[in-house]
Amino acid sequence: LKRVLRDRVISRTGLDSGVQHSLTVGFGYLGILVALLLTVAVLGISLTNLALIFGALSIGVGLGLQSVVNNFVSGLILLIQRPIKVGDWVVVGEYEGFVKNIRAISTELETFDQASIIIPNSEMVSSVVVNWTHTSRTIRISIKVGVAYDAEISHVREVLLQCAAASDEVLSYPEPEVLFIDFGPSSLDFELRVYILNADNNLRISSDIRTEVAQALRAAEIDIPFPQQDLQIKNVADIVAAITAQQRGNTSPAAAK
Repeated sequence: LKRVLRDRVISRTGLDSGVQHSLTVGFGYLGILVALLLTVAVLGISLTNLALIFGALSIGVGLGLQSVVNNFVSGLILLIQRPIKVGDWVVVGEYEGFVKNIRAISTELETFDQASIIIPNSEMVSSVVVNWTHTSRTIRISIKVGVAYDAEISHVREVLLQCAAASDEVLSYPEPEVLFIDFGPSSLDFELRVYILNADNNLRISSDIRTEVAQALRAAEIDIPFPQQDLQIKNVADIVAAITAQQRGNTSPAAAK
């Protein structure tokens, strides 16, 4: 019945997948409750007696089921308040991925490597959750690049903005922007910020833009430097004397033996 309701009724409402999932789960819980009440009525069990039985059992198993009940209630909170929904891109602690399913006591995330992460619903409610797509799937991505110190700053800005404009998947509003963010140890550090329509394409579009940036900077003869260090020797004479003494020691008769 739950599958029929989902496939033939809820799926045709035009609502987003997260709302459809919440409705499906909610009707599923309602169906279970109705079935239990009908069973009690058919068996002729008094609701008062049933309440007393459940009350007595709750004392004995309450502590053992505390975490289960906590996760179940947290699952209801997730379905009602909807801080997350199926399809959202979220970060929970060290885990990141798309919400694949919200079950009675746990939430399933699917990582970018197609691994499934099962997180208790109580943790989803009590922890800090970063939801990149809570209100919209439009997100901003940032491309960082360092160029040589002799590069013309205005020219670098122009090249990076041209790279953003060359992508059909970069939104024109909000407009792309280039920030000069720091004087790095070996480079002038810039950041290209653009907005894309669908967060699902974040990694692919980021890779495409980086490829375009690398090719454009090479064509414009703007170097992307590698890290380098200058070694300064303050007392050359002492170093030469130490090397000479070591060489003499290696060629002494004792060393020859």
